[in-house]
Amino acid sequence: MLASFRLVLLTLLTLVAFAANSVLCRLALDVHHMDPMTFTAIRLASGAMILALILLLKQPATLGAITHFGSHRGALYLFVYAVGFAYAYVSLPTATGALILFAAVQFTMLFLARLAGNRMIKLEALGTVISLSSFAYFVLPDLASPNALGLIVMAVAGVAWGLYSRAGANSADALLDTAANFIRCFPFALLLLFFIPANELSVTAVYCALASGVLASGLGYALWYQVLPLLDNSVAAVCQLSVPVIAAFGGVLFVAEPLSLHLIISAAGILGGMLLVIIAKSRRYR
Repeated sequence: MLASFRLVLLTLLTLVAFAANSVLCRLALDVHHMDPMTFTAIRLASGAMILALILLLKQPATLGAITHFGSHRGALYLFVYAVGFAYAYVSLPTATGALILFAAVQFTMLFLARLAGNRMIKLEALGTVISLSSFAYFVLPDLASPNALGLIVMAVAGVAWGLYSRAGANSADALLDTAANFIRCFPFALLLLFFIPANELSVTAVYCALASGVLASGLGYALWYQVLPLLDNSVAAVCQLSVPVIAAFGGVLFVAEPLSLHLIISAAGILGGMLLVIIAKSRRYR
């Protein structure tokens, strides 16, 4: 019982961290006018540095052998996701961007699970259909407003994150693998700094990018890699559908985006469908 509660709590923390990235990115880009390249460079560099510092304090011997962990492929997925994420949020509002991102994640992970031969029982399928239908209801009114390039870039970012999540499902050491992937991205983050426009940076925007890199990305992703091996692929995919809802409420609180009945109905459907999938999984393995 205690172990189940701990898993639920850790999963919830990772989902909040994912949503926080959307809110922090929108705050930095839209409210405080930071360019997406600067945000991405600070986010990746600070994430790599905090994870390296943690390893230096906890497992100093492993830092010298960090190339034995993670993978170049995982680092590539992480970099593509981070760049696409920031550039898409130039034109997409918080909730819409998060919805497109995690729809792409959802479809990627379910497709990979299908390729692996995993089949859903009826209750799982019902929950997934409810979640996806509610997601469609949520995103449909916004499809005409963002520009097409923003939609495509965020969808690519979502596919990259789905592949990154799938790679983490077999992680033997969440902290080491996440740190290794971020450290591999560090040189590219520094390279981005050479292309950053010479504009004056808002201190608040820098704080947002640092919070995204250190807390929501570096530590959040390490936590995600820790819980992923304990979650079934379909459960992990459906759980992530709650992130756009959390991000939408974050947008209401911090970016002054309106709260509507449409959002509330969508949230109920997405979370309700997710609950059905989790219940079905627990019954299957009881």
